[in-house]
Amino acid sequence: MSGADTKPTGALSEIDKLSIDTIRTLAIDAVQKANSGHPGAPMALAPVAYTLWNRYLRYDPAHPHWPNRDRFVLSAGHASMLLYALLHLAGVAETDGGNAPAVSLEDIKNFRQLDSKTPGHPEYHFTTGVETTTGPLGQGVANSVGMAIGGRFLGETLNRPDLPLIDYNVYAICSDGDLMEGVAAEAASIAGHLRLSNLCWIYDNNTITIEGHTELAFSEEVATRFLAYGWQVLRVADANDVHAIAGALETFLQSGDRPTLIVVNSVIGFGAPSKQNTSKAHSDALGEEEARGAKRAYGWPEDAQFLVPDGVVENFRAGIGERGAALYADWEGFLAEAKASDPALAEEIAAIHEGRLPEGWDSDIPVFPADAKGMATRESSGKVLNAIAKNLPHLLGGSADLAPSNKTKLEFEGAGTLSPFDPGGRNIHFGVREHAMGSIVNGLGLVGLRAYGATFLVFADYMRPPIRLAALMELPVFHVFTHDSIGVGEDGPTHQPVEQLLSLRCIPGLVTLRPADANEVSEAYRVIMGLKNQPAVLALSRQPLPTLDRTRFASAAGVARGAYVLAGGDDTPDVILIGTGSEVQLCIGAYEALTADGVKARVVSMPSWDLFERQTQAYRDAVLPSRVLARVAVEQGSAIGWDRYAGSAGTIIGMHTFGSSAPIKDLQTKFGFTPDKVLQAARDQIAKHQIAKHRT
Repeated sequence: MSGADTKPTGALSEIDKLSIDTIRTLAIDAVQKANSGHPGAPMALAPVAYTLWNRYLRYDPAHPHWPNRDRFVLSAGHASMLLYALLHLAGVAETDGGNAPAVSLEDIKNFRQLDSKTPGHPEYHFTTGVETTTGPLGQGVANSVGMAIGGRFLGETLNRPDLPLIDYNVYAICSDGDLMEGVAAEAASIAGHLRLSNLCWIYDNNTITIEGHTELAFSEEVATRFLAYGWQVLRVADANDVHAIAGALETFLQSGDRPTLIVVNSVIGFGAPSKQNTSKAHSDALGEEEARGAKRAYGWPEDAQFLVPDGVVENFRAGIGERGAALYADWEGFLAEAKASDPALAEEIAAIHEGRLPEGWDSDIPVFPADAKGMATRESSGKVLNAIAKNLPHLLGGSADLAPSNKTKLEFEGAGTLSPFDPGGRNIHFGVREHAMGSIVNGLGLVGLRAYGATFLVFADYMRPPIRLAALMELPVFHVFTHDSIGVGEDGPTHQPVEQLLSLRCIPGLVTLRPADANEVSEAYRVIMGLKNQPAVLALSRQPLPTLDRTRFASAAGVARGAYVLAGGDDTPDVILIGTGSEVQLCIGAYEALTADGVKARVVSMPSWDLFERQTQAYRDAVLPSRVLARVAVEQGSAIGWDRYAGSAGTIIGMHTFGSSAPIKDLQTKFGFTPDKVLQAARDQIAKHQIAKHRT
């Protein structure tokens, strides 16, 4: 029996069929008009999505930002028209209580066009109702794990007896491609370990990818794999069987001890005469004749375009609309009770929802005394992080099995460890799962929590996709990356980052900070916690760095401006020494030798290119006067990009190769990171530009 002929096991009402086929034909028409997109999955999954949304999803279309709404993640983001059709038919509002639709019929007609609300893949912050940006496969389902962890955390910490303020579920639709990605495997593993019973993945088992049938590359038994992860696995033999789908969702809702995977067998491009069940239905418009044939199979007017028949919108209004409104009204009652009985609780909920920091969050940030021996910036980071987290109850995070090295464990009384049995713990053990950690942190951020991850800087490469997506989504999450240079020493080049700082600086919207001492770390955290629409990363040293005497040097508050004059700011200097992190101390050593010889030198600490570029031209010129051409930039990372600040005629002391395995002092000598090397480069620069000046 072909997929097009498969019949549901129970009767399907006329209005259900009409609603399902409306979703299908809207997808067909939008992709056909754009001549671009992926029609096959929406055509196949319309019954699944319809059943979930109109019968089960706890979601109020009139209040799409309701904190206790169920989250729906379309991890198979190429099927974006499935979500856009649902948002339109459900009448989701653009703003809470507003009248403008999140997605109008005109928006659907403008699918994949410039500045439309219906881009090729769903984009968070761009289209109301999109819970996360998806498209890079595996990221959406991994985000959903963070959302589920966040939901349980919020429920554990905010709920009171008879006041279920937060108890939402998370649903994600995923594809064969999602489940081939390693990040999905990592995320599924930790979800099973944590027994996230509020998490349900719906696996679209259509066995088709771009290259053809999945048998080309994918022959594992997915259900068995998920059973091994500790998931409950359910099967629906036919995506058109809404009764079986409903039964699986009911089973999920009645389960309380593990996440659920529902394996749904579907036919991609369902109804298309020649393209269903082929890769041709995956990533191309059907073509006019094939589209007409699909509509004919549904009993649809073949020439109709973007048709929403009478009764369909009313059906959604009577389903998700009425159910969501009633649930929201109940929640409003619970919130009113909370405000009356516990105003502090109500304020905390509002602060989380609005992205506000509580009063006094920064009251315990330490000011570190001058200390020639100092401490590693990873050490001072741990102290500052704990001081902030103690006063910020919705800050949580952890490390990819490196907390003792990253110094990211929250150690104050009551911090606790997040586990299957303590969902309110503040310390998350991500295990050796850097890929999933980045995505889970994004999921936590998407539900309003301030979240962080941590690992060695060299392993930021494992996390680049979720960091990039955090920047794209404008999420104020952050990551603590330690062991930030060849200062790792004997661990050798596999653990010594060279190109990672440059790579992170290339991501638009990401704030990268590499502080030079403990007080710059404190100020870096002030910057990070003050961000509302940007992610950030900290690059921190393994080795001790002197804590500068701020009575001799400028205040570390200059970190907020990305770069500042640390020393030698009174006169026009003969040479400018620019450094970040551990290399600032090298610049100071050269500065002291130069000033002892009567040379007017300046040291600029530049912890963040990103922040410096936001400053006014006047400020940037004051820090790096254009008339001073003698410049030396020093950083134990790639030299690429530093010519922007050193100038085309300046000297850059950086890394041009990978490192080596050796004690740190031997490495610094070999690669030129010594005060003497910086001093000689400064003198050479002065001489070079004096000669050039005389010649002109």
